[in-house]
Amino acid sequence: MGIEDLVNQGKELFEQNKEKVEELLHSEQAEGISDKVLDGAAELAKKVAPGAAEQIDGVRDNVDGAVGNE
Repeated sequence: MGIEDLVNQGKELFEQNKEKVEELLHSEQAEGISDKVLDGAAELAKKVAPGAAEQIDGVRDNVDGAVGNE
């Protein structure tokens, strides 16, 4: 089985479970997990590029809006 076959199987699996995936992405559990991950990534990015803190926070907030329920 090649990479292309695996990708196609992944696409099929996603399409078959699209509603469940959407529901999970916008759940309270996803919100809590995403907040922790995004906060950690933002803090790391601020240490690497302290002059870009405002832009980093903006990106973090945009991504957060796409995942979870808040």
